[in-house]
Amino acid sequence: MEKTIIDEYVRQASVLPAAIKALTPSELNAHPVPNTWSIRQIVMHLMDSDLIASDRMKRIIAEDNPTLIGFDESAFAARLFYDQLDAVMAADVFAKNRLLTGDILYRLPVEAFSRAGTHNQRGRVTLGDLVKMYVQHLDHHMKFLKHKRQLLGKPI
Repeated sequence: MEKTIIDEYVRQASVLPAAIKALTPSELNAHPVPNTWSIRQIVMHLMDSDLIASDRMKRIIAEDNPTLIGFDESAFAARLFYDQLDAVMAADVFAKNRLLTGDILYRLPVEAFSRAGTHNQRGRVTLGDLVKMYVQHLDHHMKFLKHKRQLLGKPI
């Protein structure tokens, strides 16, 4: 695993808090693109999925071929009060989790990134795969978040 992907994973810790800075509660809850998540809901999703990813990474590091369980992001959004929870706190949790998980990743030998678990929907997944996947996951959702900010007249 290239150190640069871990660097990017850690660098992204600051992206989400910065992306919601100075947004009002009504802006966080707005739906400038109908039938899509609000910025608050995107933030909550990113926090939850990153916490789940961190757990998966730790299981792969610590256990031999652990089972990794998928989750229903729509059910999480619908039943875990994504539209009401504190987005600033969630962005802070996201950032701190990225930094702490990154600290673990930096300490690992290169061969640890070949360790794998078995995802109940995707099959075999290595630690290296997960790190790359979650760098891309944030980039993917940040496109939507930035677009919504632009539509609200609040470009980053």
